[in-house]
Amino acid sequence: YGSYQTFSTELSSGWKKNRFHANATVGYNRSDGHRKNMDAEQLNGYGKAGYDLSSNWSSFLDLNISNTKTSNPGTVSSPIHDNDADITRGMTSLVVENEYERTSGALKFFYNFGSHTINDGYAEGMQPKTYRFRSNDRMLGFTATQSYAFFPGNTTTAGFDYKRLGGKAWNRYPDKTDNIPLADIRLNTVAGYMNVQQRVLNNKLTLNGGIRWDHHEINGSEWIPQAGVNYTASATTVLKAVVSKGYRNPTIREMYMFPPQNPDLKPERLINYEISVLQALMNNKINLELNMYYIKGDNLIQVEMVDGKPRNVNTGKIENKGMEIAASYQATSHLRFSANYSLLDMTYKIRTAPEHKLYFGGNYIHNRWSIGSGIQYIGNLYTQTSPQPVKESFTLWNARINYRILKGMTFFLRGENLLGQSYEIMAGYPMPGTTVFGGIRLHF
Repeated sequence: YGSYQTFSTELSSGWKKNRFHANATVGYNRSDGHRKNMDAEQLNGYGKAGYDLSSNWSSFLDLNISNTKTSNPGTVSSPIHDNDADITRGMTSLVVENEYERTSGALKFFYNFGSHTINDGYAEGMQPKTYRFRSNDRMLGFTATQSYAFFPGNTTTAGFDYKRLGGKAWNRYPDKTDNIPLADIRLNTVAGYMNVQQRVLNNKLTLNGGIRWDHHEINGSEWIPQAGVNYTASATTVLKAVVSKGYRNPTIREMYMFPPQNPDLKPERLINYEISVLQALMNNKINLELNMYYIKGDNLIQVEMVDGKPRNVNTGKIENKGMEIAASYQATSHLRFSANYSLLDMTYKIRTAPEHKLYFGGNYIHNRWSIGSGIQYIGNLYTQTSPQPVKESFTLWNARINYRILKGMTFFLRGENLLGQSYEIMAGYPMPGTTVFGGIRLHF
């Protein structure tokens, strides 16, 4: 329980006997939100049951389902009334896996579905809408993958994916006689891929290369290659380099199903070049990592605010270069410090992406106590990119405490934005001030 009448609870259990095993989780979360008309409520559940067919073959069936109800108050300057959403989504899959000395793989059948009821709301001075947006979507298919070691140091993986996506959307009126269909679509995607990894020079050098062919019923075919090299110079030094192509078709939901849908979305494409160095010092008490990258692409899909409402859009070209530095220090068996910094140079500005991120934190664990705290600085984060760029900088201090009262009973307390900073990640949507959340975990 915490600030803004926030309440969260979760119950989980597991069972295993001989070759059978099962586990289940159910959770409930709700909050009034830090603004008027920003309440949210979610009920979710997950279940999994498995059976080991033999020492080499196993299987499981799982189901994940949730219902979420949210309200969007709009921006501070352009509030919206009754912009409410009631969304139910689920995922289920059946998986059969195999693992031998030289080969391993899996066959997975899956089915995802969703149902959405959304009130678009109305702005100040306007009349409430007489209809509700409705949509149903689904995706079914299977994936098959198998890896094989043809000779020492080799891992060759091949696979195939098939997906059938579909759904419909409509505006529903109370008497149902004037319902307006907005979308009713079904399409197929297929993909095949192969990846080869080879270790040489007494496993010091690892070479990796792969290719994926992706075919989309509307957007056509695309070849997606990637290659990498990993060199272990010593027991404490590792060098890595990767070049890869990124490609993603917009989903049915992003294009047609419910706000912020946009049927005119194009596929995302980018090329990524990356090199990194990992170094350990003082008998691995200190670990350092340096990563540098360059990304160039186009048609990045993001959610932008259009007329006070979110909408999926292709933001055009993307060209980023930057670096990331991370360090950790195990000061004692109980005390650990960590820090990281990232620099992002964007030729074309991206909303919610900061140019600078700096973090320093520490964790202390001893007997019944676990204490952690960290300070993060965010510099030049773009809350909007058009019509004029707007950026913010702020510092956040978070902390958490866990105390084991009894065996199987732990008290926890978490505080966020303890400095009470006023800031926005999305223009017009102020983030919460100081929030505190606490509770008890029971294990039995």
